Amino acid sequence: MATLLIVEDDSKTNEAICEYMKSAGHEAIPVYDGAEAVRHFQEKKPDLVVLDIMLPKMTGLAVLHEIRRSSSAPVLMLTAIEDEYTQIQSFDEQADDYITKPFSMVLLGKRITALLRRSGQSVVQDTITFGEVTVDFSGYTARDREGKIDLTPREINLLRLFVEHKGLVLTRNQILDELWGDDNPIIDRTVDTYVKNLRKKLRLDCLVTVKGIGYKFEVGQ
Repeated sequence: MATLLIVEDDSKTNEAICEYMKSAGHEAIPVYDGAEAVRHFQEKKPDLVVLDIMLPKMTGLAVLHEIRRSSSAPVLMLTAIEDEYTQIQSFDEQADDYITKPFSMVLLGKRITALLRRSGQSVVQDTITFGEVTVDFSGYTARDREGKIDLTPREINLLRLFVEHKGLVLTRNQILDELWGDDNPIIDRTVDTYVKNLRKKLRLDCLVTVKGIGYKFEVGQ
C-alpha cells in the first residue's frame, strides 16, 4: 500500500480519484489548494503526488518546485492545460508524468502503478496467503501444507493483477490486454478458463464473477 496525495480543487474529481485509489489498496489524502498541498507533503511525506496545475493560493507548478527542494517522490501532473509550453515547464520542474483532462480513471491508476514501481514502492506484497495456501509473486510459486501447487506464470500474473486491483471490476478485455497484449487470444473465454483454474488450484472464493462484465477480487470473501 502506498500513500498518495491527491491535489485537486474540484471536489468531485478529487473524491473520485481518492475512492478509486483506495479501492486499489492505497491510502489517498485529498487536498484542495496549493498551500495545503505543500504543508501536507511536508507532514505526511507521501509516496506519490497527483497534482493539478490550476489551484487556489498556489499553482501546481509552484507546489512542484517546493516538493523538489527536498524530495524526489513521484509527481504526476493532472490538468486541463494541454499546451506544449506548460507540459515542458512541468517536466523542467521534474514532474514524472503528465495527464490531461478528461482522463480515464483506469489509465490514471496504471500510470500511478508504473510510477510507484519505478520509485521502488511495492504495489502489492511479494507473498499473499489464502487459508492454507501461500503464493510468492516474486518467486512465481504457490504452496500449501502438502507442498508445491502447480501454477503457470500467467496464472500467477493474473492473480497478482486481481490483488493489485482489489475491489475493482476487471473486464475480460482489460485482463486480456494486460496479460496477453499483442498475443491477445481471439476469444475472451480464455480468461474464464484461467479464473476457473485459479479457483480450483488455490481453493479461492474471493474471485467474484460480475455477470456480463468480468471479475473482481473481494477481500473477506
